[in-house]
Amino acid sequence: MTFSWKEKLPKKLQQKITDVEKQISERLSDIDEQVAYNQMRVLECFREHHVAEEDFAGSTGYGYDDLGRDKLDAIYADYFHTEDAIVRPQLISGTHAITTSLFGILRPEDALFYLTGMPYDTIQQVIGVVGNEPGNLKDYKIDFDYSPLLDNGEVDFEIAGKKLRENKKIKVVAIQRSRGYALRKSFTVAKIREMISFVREILPEVVIFIDNCYGEFSEIQEPTEFGADLMAGSLYKNAGAGIAKTGAYIVGKKKLIKQVGNRLNVPGAGKNEGATIGHIRDMYHGFFIAPSVTGDAI
Repeated sequence: MTFSWKEKLPKKLQQKITDVEKQISERLSDIDEQVAYNQMRVLECFREHHVAEEDFAGSTGYGYDDLGRDKLDAIYADYFHTEDAIVRPQLISGTHAITTSLFGILRPEDALFYLTGMPYDTIQQVIGVVGNEPGNLKDYKIDFDYSPLLDNGEVDFEIAGKKLRENKKIKVVAIQRSRGYALRKSFTVAKIREMISFVREILPEVVIFIDNCYGEFSEIQEPTEFGADLMAGSLYKNAGAGIAKTGAYIVGKKKLIKQVGNRLNVPGAGKNEGATIGHIRDMYHGFFIAPSVTGDAI
């Protein structure tokens, strides 16, 4: 005996559902293909690094020689096509990962420039453009500027180009992939690739940072495949698939990850410390099912 949940609905609504399913069938098929491709990439990373039961044991204390933690770092670096990564429960949110990245790289008298408009509220407090929290970037004499977006939500390359050329103190150019709390559409990887190329033509040596929150696994490519130097996101969004109970990740160039690790922990120990306690299994599990969970969300 077969049963369809539609049979419990009014006939008129059943027909509407059937019509809509036909209309979106091609898009659903594309999402299925995306999920399968990203799942294959994750599985290849797990195979390449020989993920095994002992990797889920976790560590306590300082977290020295946590093989599972170090292996997960390597898996993230491989998947996102970067030199290194730091994935930690001690990174408590996406905002914390972004803040740790910015403070790890920027120094007094440097400038941070947002290409994608004013960032969302928690980052505004980190920068110091709202509130008066001690320890923000402004408190460390780190300057900030941004390029307002056009009315259609796209980057204003004319204004941005002028600001990038005029401000000689810019050390980091940040790109926010998701809409945050704005009404614009999230930026696709193709558009971010265009942004990266644009910035590189003007400032070849600048550090390009990506706020990738909500972006992971939503396409078959990531911004770090096209020249982004550093990227961060939360584990209780896409990358943790609703399984990871806390944590965030930062991926990028080895030199930059070293600076970030020293900022997160202490200079000298850097990313070599950080106990995973009871979180490491969930962090592996979440990353493994992230392609499927993200596809379902889409």
